[in-house]
Amino acid sequence: MSEKTSFADTNVHLDVKDYYGKTLKNTSDLKSNACVASATPLPKFIVQALKKVHPDVTDRYFGCGLVVPECLEGCRILDLGSGSGRDCYMLSQLVGETGHVTGIDMTEDQLEVARKHVDFHMKEFGYKKPNVTFVQGFIEALTEAGLEKSSYDIIISNCVVNLSPDKKKVLTEAYSVLKDGGEFFFSDMYCNGRQTEEIKNNKVLWGEGFGGALWYKDLLQLAKEVGFSTPRLVTASTITVDNKDMEAILGDFKFVSATYRLFKVPKGSTKPCKVMYNGNITGAEETLRFDCQYTFKADQVAEVDADVAAILTHSRFAQVFTFQPPGGSCEPCGVRPKASTENPFELAVQLQTASPGSPTGGSCSTKSATCCK
Repeated sequence: MSEKTSFADTNVHLDVKDYYGKTLKNTSDLKSNACVASATPLPKFIVQALKKVHPDVTDRYFGCGLVVPECLEGCRILDLGSGSGRDCYMLSQLVGETGHVTGIDMTEDQLEVARKHVDFHMKEFGYKKPNVTFVQGFIEALTEAGLEKSSYDIIISNCVVNLSPDKKKVLTEAYSVLKDGGEFFFSDMYCNGRQTEEIKNNKVLWGEGFGGALWYKDLLQLAKEVGFSTPRLVTASTITVDNKDMEAILGDFKFVSATYRLFKVPKGSTKPCKVMYNGNITGAEETLRFDCQYTFKADQVAEVDADVAAILTHSRFAQVFTFQPPGGSCEPCGVRPKASTENPFELAVQLQTASPGSPTGGSCSTKSATCCK
């Protein structure tokens, strides 16, 4: 308990709790457009799920992306920095009554809103018992908050990791509570370089997400150090500051909102191979957009690199793919990957100039499927 108290007393955590618990009462109180969801049209099934979320919950939503990976039915999901619970209640509907969603947040004012509406949502969803739990704690201290190691299929986070002063600890704790084969799927803010101490020490800039935004290359390095697979970039969009006072301090630094997926899978044990998507994810029967490099078409063979082969083999996606040995017949090879990019700024530009209808925000256009046991 003493360790938790000490952790709570860090200046950054106290400032963030004050900012999100007292300063921000709803999205209109934000001083920039950083932590506001993309205006990109959402998939219909997500729109329908969000319509069932109580207005008091959505009014206090401060996310910067769409955190809905595929294959969710029956899964155990953890939402880091769950706030008022909007994403938790949305995902509650997608995991179904047999799944479970846990939200953890350090701000009691936000948790009070989330907990207040549990019964309302379970009645709205037609569930006999709650499949959502909210826990007060720190995203850098998940096991200390009572969350069990190796107990979650998926961890999500929406514009929260940037608020932590210790990103490596966040990734380490996430890795610890994930099951083998589990995924950390999260949207966050990133910078095009390492920022100055003046920016990092500005309370408003930190609260808005800019001050704590990682240089995207540091994320790649931290993920490797913790043990995750190489981060797979899903989507990215440019963030504009739209605040003259902030712009003056931020100078030439640029920011994007980007969604990555990291997996807890064995490394070096899988070789490049050919796979075929079986098309049995509900809502993605014909096409599964896995990340910005790989889009799989049902019943067509695709070549994947060693990293993706390991992910598909050892994660919940294993049951929706058929695997062929390296060097096997591949005629015709229906899907070849796009050129790889690790730079979210480059991807944001590509998506902005893409033809109408191309995905520019969020992570997918798929509904959940039974992939968790």
